[in-house]
Amino acid sequence: MKLKLFAAVAVLSMVSCKNNEMKKEPYAWPAVQPPVADKKEHVRIMFGDTVPDPYYWMYDYFGKGPDSTKVVDYLKAENAYLDTMMSGTKKLQQDLFTEMKGRIKEKDESVPVFKNGYYYYNRTEDGKQYYKYCRKKGSLDAKEEVLLDVDELAKGHAYYAAAGFDVSEDNKLLAFGVDTVSRRQYVIHVKNLETGEILADAITNTEGDPCWANDNKTIFYTSKNPVTLLSEKIKRHELGTDATKDVLVYEEKDKSNYIGVEKSKNNKYILIYSQATMSSEVKMIDAAKPTEPYKVFAARMKDVLYSVIPLEDKFLIRTNKDAKNFKVVECPLDKTSAENWKDYIPHRTDVLVQSVEEFKDFIVVNERKNGLVQLRIRNLKTNNEHYIDFGEAAYAANIGANPDYASTTLRYSYTSLTTPNSVYDYNMNTKDKKLMKQQEVVGGYNASDYVTERLYATAKDGTKVPISLVYKKGFVKDGNAPLLLYAYGSYGASTDATFNSSRLSLLNRGFVYAIAHIRGGQEMGRQWYEDGKLMKKKNTFTDFIDCGEFLVKEKYTGKEHLYAQGGSAGGLLMGAVVNTAPDLWHGVIAQVPFVDVVNTMLDESIPLTTNEFDEWGNPKNKDAYFYMKSYSPYENVEKKNYPNLLVTTGLYDSQVQYFEPSKWVAKLRATKTDNNILLLHTNMAFGHGGASGRFDYLKDVALNYAFLFSLEGIVK
Repeated sequence: MKLKLFAAVAVLSMVSCKNNEMKKEPYAWPAVQPPVADKKEHVRIMFGDTVPDPYYWMYDYFGKGPDSTKVVDYLKAENAYLDTMMSGTKKLQQDLFTEMKGRIKEKDESVPVFKNGYYYYNRTEDGKQYYKYCRKKGSLDAKEEVLLDVDELAKGHAYYAAAGFDVSEDNKLLAFGVDTVSRRQYVIHVKNLETGEILADAITNTEGDPCWANDNKTIFYTSKNPVTLLSEKIKRHELGTDATKDVLVYEEKDKSNYIGVEKSKNNKYILIYSQATMSSEVKMIDAAKPTEPYKVFAARMKDVLYSVIPLEDKFLIRTNKDAKNFKVVECPLDKTSAENWKDYIPHRTDVLVQSVEEFKDFIVVNERKNGLVQLRIRNLKTNNEHYIDFGEAAYAANIGANPDYASTTLRYSYTSLTTPNSVYDYNMNTKDKKLMKQQEVVGGYNASDYVTERLYATAKDGTKVPISLVYKKGFVKDGNAPLLLYAYGSYGASTDATFNSSRLSLLNRGFVYAIAHIRGGQEMGRQWYEDGKLMKKKNTFTDFIDCGEFLVKEKYTGKEHLYAQGGSAGGLLMGAVVNTAPDLWHGVIAQVPFVDVVNTMLDESIPLTTNEFDEWGNPKNKDAYFYMKSYSPYENVEKKNYPNLLVTTGLYDSQVQYFEPSKWVAKLRATKTDNNILLLHTNMAFGHGGASGRFDYLKDVALNYAFLFSLEGIVK
């Protein structure tokens, strides 16, 4: 999924921050010239529309063509320019990194989860970037068994990600995926947990999602197209055999679909999912008979999404069939086609059904109402049900890791803008809840020192758009406080109000932090998403602008102190709003931004493009082409003033390729009419998610914050 930081010197002012005064001083930006990218003639002609693209040559790096060296040289020159421009903040960046790292408890341990006779957990050690994956048999007092020492495995790698841990039914084998490039192409390995040996089996180019059958020797997994990175095939591997000869179980012919494989919680089925934005299909294999062919659960239907929840005596299905906000239906174990579906939890226009977690005697339904998550517990024997009381007006809650099908305890997480992430165990019989762990903020943290609010901005079409914000006590609503407004607004991904210890470095220096819950997400239900995609995508951008204008009008900030941030598809948002309302923002951080929409969506060889047609549209269709062109940030750069900009990317990004932000920055440099700061930072070793270690990513956060503080004149 394409997931998809500010300049001009601030005037001297004083900001009240609790009981101490913070002095501001203008940052002296070095008087150096930025890189100038070469231009080469290239023209795109579609539907009689001729569009010159002089920076198209930047696509050349992964093609290893004649311009590949020139691309790398340009990116390095931009990095050198950024380093020079930000050179006066080096100490500030280091101080910020140390400050944020210092809040993280280095020696720590996750709350153990029980599965098949063992307690599983991760633990971290002082000074180590990664973790140990461990278990104890039968009791937390038992001897620890280190299944995987990721700290040791990561040695010698600039990037290292281990994923998809799956232990065989006999508890003797661990399958896991490894990515050392940061392009989400995993090699699956298998470790013998009795001998400690890593077996010779190595399955390349996968999603890193191994799934054991019940025979303890068969692994199902998702194979990727090495060029487009599409998840195209489900394969079956038998231990000890040549992985290049693995059996093809299923091949997805529709390039707009993502596919994947998992095992049902009751261990009875291997489930193969195929899903696009607006349709899906599930196939099933008996987990005890892995060589048998799959059976289609229910044939794919136009504009119908569904997922399957196997119970002991029936299947539950979460679906949007005749239900905009989704509902839960049921069917017999032997009659699964759609004509046999009957309502189990009917559709409600004001409640979005997000997921269902099954247990032997209970189900837990994750619902969203008025923008907030609700967890609904139903006893399968009595049909009695109730909701968990969270006790706060604004928060984020989610179902946690619950692998034990027979359990009567629900593990869930809870957080808010002022509440550190908290893990609870909830007894579904007695309704008692127990706090198992709350994230420790090293050095001390008092939630009562901070204030949260939930506001509503009115969009131009009259829609009320929620805004969640947090600030430190002492904040004065006079229009002079700096405010960072964040949003994503795509794929139906809801951005909840969660705690982040790094954010304290902003709040403690007088910043307000706000989240705009704009259309394109799913905070207010499925319609909220559908009103922010395809031919309604511009609602996402205008909602964000309206939120910014509202915050200025209500004097939470002023235009000279208003900043915006978004990444990936949220980076598209940043590009669109600086084109549309450039004078509203003093600075903008666009992280791994999806800004060359038309060109990317026209090129089906670019990773993941075809999966995105239901989100953005297919520009080979005339109406979609011209609508996408009307908002694509790269296409709409004009000769006018732009705010200060920090743009970030990764050379190995598989979600938003490096050439999108680099082309955009080059075009902005050549076109804009202001003297505001424009910086491009390319991480030459990583991809979409940045650094893999638990501390290294803070260096990027420190750069972002230092950029903001420089614009505000905050010197320490």
